[in-house]
Amino acid sequence: MTRRNAWLLVALVAANLVLFLLHLLVGPVPLDVGDALAALFDGADGAGRVVRSVRLPEALTAVLAGSGLAVCGLLMQTLFRNPLAGPSVLGLSSGASLGVAVLMLARPLWLLAWMPAEFAVIVGAFVGAMAVLALIMLADKRMGDGVALLVVGLMVGYLCGAIIDVLQVAGPEGALKGFVLWGMGSFGGVVNERLPLLAAVVLPGLFVALWCMKALNALLLGETYAASLGVDVPRTRRTIMWTTGLLAGSITAFCGPIAFLGLATPHVARGLCRTSDHTTLLPITLLTGASLALCCDLIIKVPGAAGLPLNAITALLGAPVVAWVLWSGKRWARTA
Repeated sequence: MTRRNAWLLVALVAANLVLFLLHLLVGPVPLDVGDALAALFDGADGAGRVVRSVRLPEALTAVLAGSGLAVCGLLMQTLFRNPLAGPSVLGLSSGASLGVAVLMLARPLWLLAWMPAEFAVIVGAFVGAMAVLALIMLADKRMGDGVALLVVGLMVGYLCGAIIDVLQVAGPEGALKGFVLWGMGSFGGVVNERLPLLAAVVLPGLFVALWCMKALNALLLGETYAASLGVDVPRTRRTIMWTTGLLAGSITAFCGPIAFLGLATPHVARGLCRTSDHTTLLPITLLTGASLALCCDLIIKVPGAAGLPLNAITALLGAPVVAWVLWSGKRWARTA
């Protein structure tokens, strides 16, 4: 890692800390720094309850979700050598949405009657994502071709979208509104009791991604060259897809489908560090994803912007970034 990128890594860590602190201060009830820091250790008063029960879990969720989706995007772009690949490229987000749509719109409540409604939605989304992931892994075992797998993932996504459209037409109005609100995405729905469940999936997934850095560097040169370097390409591809599936599926289950973070963040990270070396790019992508997620969530908490859907902010920020880096034609905007 160059000295410039080492300083960039330090700057991103500092930016995350500043944004995290701002996340504790900003909201309907603004707090000063002293009150927010004191609330972390003493949650007895009103400010302490607000920070420890609402703002702290939301900030931690944004960090976990942002870093996880950013890493998913980088893994997919490297695996398929496609700058437009993202966490949804295998249809995982569509599968999670279908699981929630079946639960909320078709209303087979007797299946999950013993669960709280909010937790049932998480289970439905996770089961839907894992069902699609199992189908994709079966297709990979049969075909063993990255391009064909990409096409299968896109077709599965379209199929899930079509079924969701049918369910939306036939679903009751109240349930349809709830499904639409879930589809807007939010980091605020993960309470303290569920945060460890999200962390238990995301943190090991990030560790596996970091462990694969050398193999990812080899895949940049093509699967044939990677195999000549001793990389077990089929095994590495399965590891990447399982990691991406678990990360994207769990984050979508807890936060809803979050658009553009996974697609845009790796491009931003390449623009910052100007390298395709994953030993540098992957940690910077992870930290950049956390920063962008915190930033987007801060925007919708600013007075006057409250009530804006998270996906609207991520799309407004992410779409121009992706368009610009691709239009600019810079080498760091490409994965190959």
